[in-house]
Amino acid sequence: MLSIESVLNYIVWSPNPAVFSSFERLRWYSLLFAMGFIISQQIMIYIYNKEGHDSRLVDKLTIYMVLSTIIGARLGHVLFYEPEKYLSNPIDILKVWEGGLASHGAAIAILIALYMYARKVPAQSYLWVVDRIVIVVAMTGAMIRVGNLMNSEIGGKPTETDGGFVFARDAEEILETLRIPVLDVNAYKPENRENELQGNGIVPVNFDIKIEKGSYEEDDLRRTLETDVKYVLTRFRSSQKYLAENPDIPLNYQLLDKGDHYVATIFTSGISRHPTQIYEAVSYFIIFLILLGIWLRYQSRIPDGLLLGLFLIAVFGMRFIWEYLKENQVEFEEGLQLNMGQTLSIPLVIGGVVLVAMALKRGFKPEINQGTGS
Repeated sequence: MLSIESVLNYIVWSPNPAVFSSFERLRWYSLLFAMGFIISQQIMIYIYNKEGHDSRLVDKLTIYMVLSTIIGARLGHVLFYEPEKYLSNPIDILKVWEGGLASHGAAIAILIALYMYARKVPAQSYLWVVDRIVIVVAMTGAMIRVGNLMNSEIGGKPTETDGGFVFARDAEEILETLRIPVLDVNAYKPENRENELQGNGIVPVNFDIKIEKGSYEEDDLRRTLETDVKYVLTRFRSSQKYLAENPDIPLNYQLLDKGDHYVATIFTSGISRHPTQIYEAVSYFIIFLILLGIWLRYQSRIPDGLLLGLFLIAVFGMRFIWEYLKENQVEFEEGLQLNMGQTLSIPLVIGGVVLVAMALKRGFKPEINQGTGS
């Protein structure tokens, strides 16, 4: 049995990004993304009803939000992070399923889209709409970061301690493509290698590779494992990023004959990293609860721009902080004192400070009797 202390040391993280292994198209990221909008819509209906607005307008508002989020996040990544790559081959901009979304781009697009929405709904001012939308945007942002965690993406820098996450999913997927008939690959935290922990963030990781026997002789299989698996664990970029296999020593493994198949257990090491997806998700969910609490307390008395300002300060202020623990997304950020995420956060935080100052100067609105609809 693992001790409580060893369980808290690190986690080998390698979930299947698909919700159902038999149906690869339904991904946790997509599901959580969609659930964020569905839950947001219900919260906005409640807000509209409580403040005497026609809740049927939420359907129109949802369309603006969904389109602006996807288009803005995609264009934000294209323009802020990899303009040369995408502008040289514009058709790739449409390949959203390949990844590449930027929350700063989504934020800018949402603000523009809500301006367009407010122009068509005279009964609602622009700031009134945005103040309510940011409540649910914070909640949706938290769910999207959980989706990033399930995709094993946007991870953090090495902790340089034995606490953190070892992201092993990429290595699992590459090992599944070996030229031998691999049936299954499973990365896990070994129970019997605790003595190898040195407190430096290089931690034990095992891979069990289930291999169909077929016509393979054990000696041939060993030679293939010693060359191909070693190559995967040391030469691929993702392996070099997340694993710490020493390229200068022979592969440490054990091969067991299970009758109709073999099981090769690979004894390697991983790099413990900050699970920044969790840090951000928790931060955004707390911000959601705070903004919702303010609205529940004051509702229509809230001065225009206050919740938007608090959202910008809190969300992008926390984003600025967490970026210190995150891996840079693109190579050009390596030489920058502040990465792109931090640079883009600064004007948004400043804008938030200005909005809060202006809102507090106006003060809370007097109480009025709420109607039941418009």
